[in-house]
Amino acid sequence: MLVGSEVKSLRAGLVSIEEAYARMEKREVWLVAADIQEYKNANAWNHEPKRRRKLLLHRREIDKFAGFAYEKNFTLVPLKLYFKEGRAKVLLGICRGKKNYDKRESIKKGDMQRDIDRAMRRGR
Repeated sequence: MLVGSEVKSLRAGLVSIEEAYARMEKREVWLVAADIQEYKNANAWNHEPKRRRKLLLHRREIDKFAGFAYEKNFTLVPLKLYFKEGRAKVLLGICRGKKNYDKRESIKKGDMQRDIDRAMRRGR
């Protein structure tokens, strides 16, 4: 459920869903941490950029996808935001979070890459 200034910002491409995720609460699905920047021409009727937004899903979609994610402890992640027949749509994906050993491996890989980059800069 969007307000008018949010739709205009979406059409202008002023949106970031990199940190966003969807959460199910009381048989409703909410989009959390999606950053839709303020529309500069809306003035006093502008929206809050990082507010929670209710996603309008059919009951069977909520039961099938969001219910599965809620029960199995998966996360609903927005993959794509697009317009279809004048309506803003969000493509959601179901994913599993990293385990602790996966996180440690990612951190180790990042540290190694950072050390390599430092060595390359010193060598120049």
